[in-house]
Amino acid sequence: MIMSTPILNTKFNIPPLRPNTVLRKRLIDKLRHGLHRKLTLISAPAGYGKTTLIGEWIADSGRPCAWLSLEEGDNELTRFLACFISSLQTLEEKIEEGVLAVLQSPGPPPMELILAALLKDAAAMAPFILVLDDYHVVKSKPIDEAVSFLLDHLPAHIHLVMITREDPLIPLARLRVRDQLTELRATDLGFTTSEVEGFLNGVMGLNLPPDKIDALASRTEGWIAGLQLAGLSIQGDYGTGQFIQSIAGSHHFVLDYLVEEVLQRQPEAVQTFLVRTSILGRLCGSLCDAVLFDPAVSGKQRLLDLERQNLFVIPLDHERRWYRYHHLFAESLQRRLQDSLDGGGIAELHRRASTWYENEGFEIEAFRHAVESADVEHATRLLEGNGMPLHLRGAAGFSLKWLESLPATELDARPALWVMYGSVLLITGKPTHVEHKLRAAEAALEGARQDVRIRDLIGIIAATRAAVISLMMAVKPNGANLKLQAAEASMQMTEHDDKTDDLIGLIAPVKDASVEETHEIDQVISQSIRALEHLRQDNLSVRTSAAWMLGVACQRRRDYAGARKAYNEVVSYSHMMGHKPMAVLSLIGLGQIEEADNRPGLAGECYEEALRLAGDLPLPALHEAQAGLERVRMDLQPGLKGNLIEPLSQRELEVLALIAKGLSNRDIGAQLFLAVDTVKGHNRRIFEKLQVQRRTEAIACAHELNLLPNPHKPH
Repeated sequence: MIMSTPILNTKFNIPPLRPNTVLRKRLIDKLRHGLHRKLTLISAPAGYGKTTLIGEWIADSGRPCAWLSLEEGDNELTRFLACFISSLQTLEEKIEEGVLAVLQSPGPPPMELILAALLKDAAAMAPFILVLDDYHVVKSKPIDEAVSFLLDHLPAHIHLVMITREDPLIPLARLRVRDQLTELRATDLGFTTSEVEGFLNGVMGLNLPPDKIDALASRTEGWIAGLQLAGLSIQGDYGTGQFIQSIAGSHHFVLDYLVEEVLQRQPEAVQTFLVRTSILGRLCGSLCDAVLFDPAVSGKQRLLDLERQNLFVIPLDHERRWYRYHHLFAESLQRRLQDSLDGGGIAELHRRASTWYENEGFEIEAFRHAVESADVEHATRLLEGNGMPLHLRGAAGFSLKWLESLPATELDARPALWVMYGSVLLITGKPTHVEHKLRAAEAALEGARQDVRIRDLIGIIAATRAAVISLMMAVKPNGANLKLQAAEASMQMTEHDDKTDDLIGLIAPVKDASVEETHEIDQVISQSIRALEHLRQDNLSVRTSAAWMLGVACQRRRDYAGARKAYNEVVSYSHMMGHKPMAVLSLIGLGQIEEADNRPGLAGECYEEALRLAGDLPLPALHEAQAGLERVRMDLQPGLKGNLIEPLSQRELEVLALIAKGLSNRDIGAQLFLAVDTVKGHNRRIFEKLQVQRRTEAIACAHELNLLPNPHKPH
């Protein structure tokens, strides 16, 4: 079942302006003057006021802004893109709804197709700024590649801002040479002496003399986090020279020292609140209440008080509902937490947080805290998901790390975990290890009463096994182990954790089965049937996958009746789920079957329905649907067959359709995200294949051969 995992809206909130801040005109002017470039990079260690500065600039810029605050859980490409699109939807609600649906499918298409579709929609929007905050946390080559692709094809009216603690692995040198990059680094962001005076004396009201200002500016090197903590430490005690001289050393040690100074000045209840809620990436009143069980002061009031006292809480929305701690402050608090509570006490805090997140519907966040709490039972239930396991919803990498950390005794006690383990290994592209986990699951299930849940686990085992065997038919070597090793090597060539699209690409039918593959085909069919016999009727996601693999296997064995039945079952399940991609794949399979049975009319109907249903979804399989439709049109109109030297490719058909609309080569390139020289190359090949010399002749020939889409018919 295709389900969207809820994303906290606070990820998309532009940080509200904070009162009584130091206006940093020199930096805002530099940002404003760089707006004509593609990228602004704000790269500096924690505590340099990066996010605050960009928030102030956005408010001053007059441009709309889509903001995305990234977290470690966003380091898988599908999750990142889902969050990315959701941030754009804060500006244009209906943008990329189709792409978002595809991302939540079992087999999302290649990243370039998704991004091309996204850029096409974004190109129609009014000028805006797109901010990726805390980019350093994602540490993902596929995401770096996706951002590089976006920058290469970014429309001129969109400006990208990256806020990070370390330089991203994108082609910064190329952007510098082309004058497409504005950079602010620690040396730029550090407070000047006049800014230090404005902050300490103007904002914090300390009235320090110039020599003390100079000393603090020198000791902190303009590091705003250190200045703020130092200011809090000497408020009311106007700081002796001895205190100022003690602020020395690396930022880590300075920070811990200053946090200690600040905390000692707080009541014990406030200290407890700060230290124990430091396990939370984001804080709201009810979440803090759930974690602390402190009836004296509500979490909401406590957060408001901390903000008023400027104690390193940062509001994440204008309603003052959600906050976060300054990253450095949180890290120091967490070190104190390790010293003040034993492992059991910290685990209990995570358990309470997990329960709150689960009750609010945020299952991935609940799962992460359940893992931190070492509550295997709770984490297991969350991983299994409500209709779709979490590893199919953007948590594959984290799920695998957790499962790998568990001893076999824990897995044996919960056979569902062995089943999930096998499935996660398959999804992360490690099929050589799957069978061992499935056999362990079967051993753990032996003798169990076959109630609905146990039968469902047996069905998942069978569906996973069918997928592994299907992979073995996609590669050349002989021998099961060598085949799986080759399939694994193929999937590990891509960097992202979730390999679902690689799996589908390898399994999809590209040829009939050979004699050597007959045994494997039989195994896929028997395991897929076993899965469908055991799976719960409402386990639509796994039933859909099993039925599709059954259809593919029957099609390759030329059992077209069996394939039709299976593919139609997939279409039915997909309609029930409101999920298009698997239905489109099955309609294409049905078209191929009708074509093989020499029924071009029915084949054409299947291909047309696949294209209609897909709409603007960026699915690679649509090339086959378009090519199949052209083939059957030729079959239905034999007189036209000889007029083409060779069929036009899907890209050539797209270019031809835009030529027919009167677009220039430059306009075609902009619409299809192609270089002008590439468009000219397509033109040359189109003219050669149609045997024409001019655009007008190409358009006339295309109409004669029915190569252009019918404007009156949906497709």
